Amino acid sequence: MEKCKVLVVGGTGYLGRRIVSASLSQGHPTYVLQRPEIGLDIDKLQMLLAFKKQGAHLVEGSFSDLDSLVRAVKLVDVVICLMSFRSHNILLQLQLVEAIKRAGNIKRFLPSEFGFDPARMGHALEPGRVTFDDKMVVRKAIQNAKIPFTYVCGAGFAGYLAGNLSQMGTLVPPKEKVLIYGDGKAKVSIVDEDDIAAYTIKTIDDPLTLNKTLYLRPPENELSQKQLVEMWENLIGKKIEHISISEEDFLASMKGMDYAGQVGVGHFYHMFYEGALTNFEIGEEGEEASKLYPEVKYTRMNEYLKIYA
Repeated sequence: MEKCKVLVVGGTGYLGRRIVSASLSQGHPTYVLQRPEIGLDIDKLQMLLAFKKQGAHLVEGSFSDLDSLVRAVKLVDVVICLMSFRSHNILLQLQLVEAIKRAGNIKRFLPSEFGFDPARMGHALEPGRVTFDDKMVVRKAIQNAKIPFTYVCGAGFAGYLAGNLSQMGTLVPPKEKVLIYGDGKAKVSIVDEDDIAAYTIKTIDDPLTLNKTLYLRPPENELSQKQLVEMWENLIGKKIEHISISEEDFLASMKGMDYAGQVGVGHFYHMFYEGALTNFEIGEEGEEASKLYPEVKYTRMNEYLKIYA
């Protein structure tokens, strides 16, 4: 059966580059949007050229030029968009929605999601809630335009949550002491970014996920922070000091932080005090990735942590 053609928008980003690689490795004709905005960013250009060597097609297009987006979209069957929430560009996707609507040929659109399910984050704290509000605006536009979609949600990125034992302000494991959020028992779904990409590409032509949410919640990777820390202690053969921080003190730490810091604290609060990635049953509106695609041998966190030891 002929593989569907995929356009990746944001293919040089942290997750985007993995999505491009997964699309190519799963045999899809893969197109990557090359935006003139990269300017003199040599790293991004060289990444795009590396994709081209691997068989990807580079297609020029810009969010400031709707016609160029329409031309790019007309080349493919599926569009996957990845926007860094740090860039506050989520709403740029409305241009992409308009281009997909005009092109009229897209069989599936996967907007930029991957973390918290924004439909479940109506209670989220300021200022971080803007990410979820903006994603809901994009969802509404997709559904109003009757564009076939899959929302991929539910993953805590391992690169940001596992190796550092979920400590803010570092990406490597603490040596002597670890901050534990509350009782450290809220479950978080932590997924290797390469596995996120593999599941994402698996779902693009799956009728079971059409107009549904795909949750990334592989059961062995639904871990509490305490379980994660214990894995690390077993790996290094020693205990480190645990310092618990209450909900009140954690939220108070927002005071005096810059905008990005406040957003980070809010998101960590929802993840580690509320368990917002896992504190619900997946209903009829969703599917769980590891159940649908058992052939993806996802990385367990006790294996993932070994590279940090």
